[in-house]
Amino acid sequence: MKKTLAILLAAILMLGCMSFASAEAKTYKVGVSIYQYTDNFMTLYRNEIEAYFKSLETDDVKYEITMADGKNDMAEQTNQVRNFITQGMDVIILNLVQTSSADAVIDEIVDAGIPLVLINREPLAYDADGNTIDEAYEGILNNDKVCYVGADARQSGTFQGQMVVDLENHGDINGDGKVSYIMIEGDPENIDAQYRTEFSVKALTDAGIEVECLDDQVGNWDQTKGQELCANALSKYGEKIEVVFCNNDAMALGAATAITAADRKVGEDIYLLGVDALEEAVQLVKDGEMTGTVLNDHIGQSHKAVDVAVMLLNGEAIENYYWVDYVMVNKAYVDAQ
Repeated sequence: MKKTLAILLAAILMLGCMSFASAEAKTYKVGVSIYQYTDNFMTLYRNEIEAYFKSLETDDVKYEITMADGKNDMAEQTNQVRNFITQGMDVIILNLVQTSSADAVIDEIVDAGIPLVLINREPLAYDADGNTIDEAYEGILNNDKVCYVGADARQSGTFQGQMVVDLENHGDINGDGKVSYIMIEGDPENIDAQYRTEFSVKALTDAGIEVECLDDQVGNWDQTKGQELCANALSKYGEKIEVVFCNNDAMALGAATAITAADRKVGEDIYLLGVDALEEAVQLVKDGEMTGTVLNDHIGQSHKAVDVAVMLLNGEAIENYYWVDYVMVNKAYVDAQ
């Protein structure tokens, strides 16, 4: 009897241990470094990354997310990456401060054997003088545990220009046969800024429209700087400015403030374009105080980045590039929503 009881107790204990073991969730450590927390768009992006990882958790799988602010300082971000490596992250999601430093930081992560998902800022190859070569950094294409998730900035620039082309006067408010514009750029090293600057104007010239660049300044994605640069240009060039192109909505919001202060009226004597479709910018489009913006889909991109990170954690095969389309957002689009 005692022997039988002992066997039963041992069996119960064993089942209890097995049940406890099965109840323990597998926790994956995910390191995420964002180039700069003060960026409006990347704030939406990083918050969605964290929320989406949380939504994917089950009783068996958990995700421990460590977020870091690169503070727009490559040395700071490099230290963050090294800390991620030391902490034994299972996967790293990286929004580069400097795409020109991609090779060094990617190689450190790859050498540590940690899968890597690059987001938002595509690392390209650079020549000996540091000039961008219009091709991908080969460290992505030659590695089955490294990929890039983003949108083709050429498309966003093209959409900005196309919204001007689609206007009844094609942006030529004063009827002198050309579109006179100012350009407010983001980070000049960032390929998105380069492409948006180039392709917004190219959309006009491809449509056979003559253009005149009155001013081209760097606003570094910042709203206050965008307001300052636009105000200065309006003071200098006055009514000659017909179109204000901004590489992102933050700078466009600043430009909108400057336009109002200068007693100019968007849609009547000036046009204003941005990128990102931030809530505030979309409201301005709806109110007729901004000509248009371009939806940079932070939900689609962040979800794809997380989905690919999970695939890497599960040992699944991935592609090296994942593209998420932009969407043109003008008055007609907003009114139809």
